[in-house]
Amino acid sequence: MKLYFSRNPNPRLAVAVARYLNAKVEFEFASPFAPGQAERYRPLNPNLSLPILVGLGKSLWEADAIACRLSRDAHSDLWRTGDDEPEMIRWLSWGKENFARACDVVHFERGTKQRYGLGPIDQDRVEEGLRDFRTAAATLEAELSEREWLVENSVSYADFRMATFLPFNDVAGLPLDDYPSVSRWYRQFEEIHAWRNPFQGLDAPELPPVPGSRHEPRSE
Repeated sequence: MKLYFSRNPNPRLAVAVARYLNAKVEFEFASPFAPGQAERYRPLNPNLSLPILVGLGKSLWEADAIACRLSRDAHSDLWRTGDDEPEMIRWLSWGKENFARACDVVHFERGTKQRYGLGPIDQDRVEEGLRDFRTAAATLEAELSEREWLVENSVSYADFRMATFLPFNDVAGLPLDDYPSVSRWYRQFEEIHAWRNPFQGLDAPELPPVPGSRHEPRSE
């Protein structure tokens, strides 16, 4: 199987999962929106978005679906099944619509738009994202003050999905430190090498720098 990826948040998530699982996949950096590339990738994903997993004559797109497939192939409980599956699905659903979505709004304005010259930061959108972040982070804070991980007592894909945008917080500037249990959870999550350095050893060009950022590109 081959996993097409980039360094952007959702492809990064898929690469981290694959490397955590020691999945039997080949990694290939891709740029479907680059000039002349769309027709190559459109048969694999009509949306032209990454990640894309290709194998057995067909393609699978969307990071959550890819994580499910790779976990099943590896016979791993990273993707919970049985009695824990509803709990994991709850956090996937809530996280994408609340915590991760708020992170995305702020990161898009302060990070993505600035990396790719898509216009000035919309401060109203940033404030909206920060308000939503604080609301969602308070919910997570209450939950994580009583548990080490989101589902039972070990890491699951719910943790991976919830943290999708946090590796980019050097440019997003979300007030993570205001929530000690959430901060503790993410610090322990960063101890997982596959999450901290998912691109190590891969041909993966750095993202364009954010103009005016005080932070240097992270060494992988």
